[in-house]
Amino acid sequence: MKLKSFSGGLHPPDSKEYSAHKPIERCPLPEELIIPAAQHIGAPADICVAVGDQVKKGQVVANAKGFVSVPIHASTSGEVIAVEPRLHPMGRELPAVVIKPDGLDQWQESLRQNDPEQFDVEGLKNLIRDAGIVGMGGATFPAHVKLSPPKEKTIDTLILNGVECEPFLTADHRLMLEESERIIDGINILRKVLGIDKAIIGIEVNKPDAIEKLTSDCAPHNIQVQPLKVRYPQGAEKQLINACTGRQVPSGGLPMDCGVVVQNVGTAAAISDAVRLGRPLVERVATITGPGIVEPKNLRITIGTPLQYLVDQCGGLNGEPAKIIMGGPMMGQTQLSLDVPAIRGTSGVLLFRDEDLPKKPAGPCIRCGRCIGVCPIHLQPTTIAAYARLEMIDEAENYNALDCIECGCCTYICPATLPLVQSIRHAKGGIMAKRRKI
Repeated sequence: MKLKSFSGGLHPPDSKEYSAHKPIERCPLPEELIIPAAQHIGAPADICVAVGDQVKKGQVVANAKGFVSVPIHASTSGEVIAVEPRLHPMGRELPAVVIKPDGLDQWQESLRQNDPEQFDVEGLKNLIRDAGIVGMGGATFPAHVKLSPPKEKTIDTLILNGVECEPFLTADHRLMLEESERIIDGINILRKVLGIDKAIIGIEVNKPDAIEKLTSDCAPHNIQVQPLKVRYPQGAEKQLINACTGRQVPSGGLPMDCGVVVQNVGTAAAISDAVRLGRPLVERVATITGPGIVEPKNLRITIGTPLQYLVDQCGGLNGEPAKIIMGGPMMGQTQLSLDVPAIRGTSGVLLFRDEDLPKKPAGPCIRCGRCIGVCPIHLQPTTIAAYARLEMIDEAENYNALDCIECGCCTYICPATLPLVQSIRHAKGGIMAKRRKI
């Protein structure tokens, strides 16, 4: 089959050899789970339990607060020992529920298995929302919101993101190899909700075993598997849509503006569990890897598990950590401590030692244009960054700074090692602050 891709981007070393061959292992429960109320884009959930409460696995511990919000659930059974601000992956302390597991891991009795055929579209969306399903690729956008486009937006295509283009990460790869039936079941549920037949799974060709397996398993379900060239950031929605369909999402627009809904393969699997088993999103697969890890693994982790515990399950540290990243090295978030808990969007944990990190100081821009050549949005990163450094926010806005997806291609390719993404992010913050004042 002809390989497709998008214009722009680059191909950094994928470094997936650390864990691509490692089957998914279940991580044991830690002695304490820290479950933040903020685990998704939108309004943080409102905590509804108190210290001393006994909770069951899957019980709601924080209620959704608005349409763009989802509930948060207890990840295991046990006692609530604290309701207080704890260190969050966002870099500051935020409200969280702390649970001491009782070791029984008992599900809440009210959770029921369901037959998707017995539910209408609204009923299925309610099950997905109540289960707290969010984008599992790291964006954590509430799934039920994506599945509720305005009536004037006609959706004709569902795209499943199996690209996993970030270096080091292999969790989605292993999920596609080991649990394809959950993914396919979730796709069928998503197609029913959207009222469409066309579904495409995009997978890069550095995962030939996943392409082969899903092509075989999806054939009876009329689901297309589209092999893609290896190119970062092909996992970003706009680039994936362009690669799979040739369509362009307009500037400032959303996938629904060109008739597409995109979901991660992990999200599809979680939707299957939510609808068919009645189970909310309380666990996920994450890759614990990097040269700073003794034995990299793909672990099925319980939401709220401290990163230190995950590292310990992988044999501990291979030297002193110099950088901790939650997610991939291109778009992941640097963490202050291994005391931070894993949340619904934790696709991976990377540890680097001092000797693994480049130390070249930033120099002046040499006007080489490489950042322009690799930008998947076709922006002028160095110009926007220059305006940001000069606090010329209006000029940065005129150069479409808000269209930047912060993929990091420009920073990666820059021979002067300029922090272009950070500068553009500063400009975007200034633009949004200005708009709030209007």
